[in-house]
Amino acid sequence: MAAMTRMTKQRKIILEELQSVTTHPTADEVYQMVRARLPYISLGTVYRNLDMLAEAGEILLLESAGRQKRFDGCTKPHHHVRCTQCGRVGDVFTDMEMDLPEKLEVAPGFTVTGVRIEFEGVCDKCKN
Repeated sequence: MAAMTRMTKQRKIILEELQSVTTHPTADEVYQMVRARLPYISLGTVYRNLDMLAEAGEILLLESAGRQKRFDGCTKPHHHVRCTQCGRVGDVFTDMEMDLPEKLEVAPGFTVTGVRIEFEGVCDKCKN
């Protein structure tokens, strides 16, 4: 985890807003949340600060091929579940082993540096 050089007012507010929700918002959604407190912030500033916060390990960046990036203010070890109909993401806190790379044989020529498990399902809103 890289050390963050400086916690600017904008970065602090972005982090606070992201940590106040469990919805795993996109950058555009974070931008809308932050504008209530910083009406003149630009979308580019939000994007740059989200990238810096993720790089510093202050937030999680959720990326899946072909899907919009989402951000998570909870950095405790956990997994995620994604609704296959609407794309909503939820947290999965479980005793499931987080140290799988150390316990599995992996493909020759690879050094596994982490594991990310994403469950798929249908959320309650889409089910009804």
